[in-house]
Amino acid sequence: MNNNALYTVWQDLVTDFSSAAVLWQVGIIITSLLIAWSINGLQRARLAKRAVNVHQAAIDGITRILFPISSLLMVWFGQLVINHWYNTNLLKLASYLLIAMAVIRLAVYVLRYVFSPSGWLRTTESIFSTTVWLILVLHVTGLLPEILEALDSVHFTVGKSPVSLLLVIQGLLTVLVTVFIALWLSRLVENRLMQATNININMRVVINKVIRIAFIFFAVLMALSAVGLDITLLSVFGGALGVGLGFGLQKIASNYVSGFIILLDESMSLGDIVTIGSYYGIVQELRSRYMVLRQLDGTDVIIPNETLITSAVVNHTAIRRRVPIKLPIQVGYDTDLRAALALMVEVAKRQKRVMVDPAPDAKLVGFGESGIDLNLTMWVPDPENGAGSIPSDVYLALWEEFKERGITIPYPQREVHLYDHGVSQDASKPASSGESSGA
Repeated sequence: MNNNALYTVWQDLVTDFSSAAVLWQVGIIITSLLIAWSINGLQRARLAKRAVNVHQAAIDGITRILFPISSLLMVWFGQLVINHWYNTNLLKLASYLLIAMAVIRLAVYVLRYVFSPSGWLRTTESIFSTTVWLILVLHVTGLLPEILEALDSVHFTVGKSPVSLLLVIQGLLTVLVTVFIALWLSRLVENRLMQATNININMRVVINKVIRIAFIFFAVLMALSAVGLDITLLSVFGGALGVGLGFGLQKIASNYVSGFIILLDESMSLGDIVTIGSYYGIVQELRSRYMVLRQLDGTDVIIPNETLITSAVVNHTAIRRRVPIKLPIQVGYDTDLRAALALMVEVAKRQKRVMVDPAPDAKLVGFGESGIDLNLTMWVPDPENGAGSIPSDVYLALWEEFKERGITIPYPQREVHLYDHGVSQDASKPASSGESSGA
């Protein structure tokens, strides 16, 4: 094993337990944890009281990170105080454990802030936590320098540049860290930008996407430069990528370009009610490659952006957010039409979500075989909340009002004539004429 300082700390712990130094160190550790726990509780209460719009998950993430960091600062302060009189090996080991805990909790907070909850996210958190604790164990036991030396001894050549396995691992880790930091910063900018109501929603989405792509691009360049790789090699990769986009990936490129065109020309926005082919619903998400259309039954339809550019799209709310709801109604021929039309308008005005301006309108449509056809038109200002319950409520209220006022809703009627073509035995009597019966 390598006799480095950390390994010496681990060996010296045995001798520290037989002296008074361990009592001071245990007392400092316990006191640091209690103070950090108190600070954590006060900070949680302050955030919950002042930051009303902050999500509970964000408060939990901040306080979880604050606990190991504040504990670590207290332990370092205690170590600085008693370092002149006693050995502080136990405090050093506690500081390493707190650093590992702080790194894990910070990484988990960033991952949960950037990505939505999912199965792969929980798996990534578990893998990262296990890796950090494993590195800490190897570091304390003195095995980590030997493993790093073995990885550095594995060499191979990329073009004219010699590369070691350790350099590749460092490059991958650096790229991952910088990309996560870029995603975290872009999410911070996105949250701030989405609150800017004076900017069009489509423009906000475009700016967010451009910022995220730019942050990731510069993060990768910085990571490659940090590990000593020549970034001019990316020009070859860029040329190959361009050829691939021109041949095999032209559909994907077309969808991405179409997505930015839709956002920039403001032909469609989040919350719009549109009809695309046989699909009718609300625009739920506008992604770089596709659009999510939520139908009225709650199902989501994934539509490529290229389809929105090359096919006809009916936007029912492009100019105004309101949408009409038309209800056909039929009454009997003995109905007072003016009273029925006024009653229909009155019932529609009782509905909370029906707009007052423009007001509900009832019209005479025509004269049918069984009754008089009427039509009631209402306007709803928030179609994204659904409009399926409004016709049901209006029809039910009209049914009750019609019953109270004696207004009949006709049903189909047919008149049937029966003829007897048989010859009577008495020739002097004429054949019976047809009898009619209504059904």
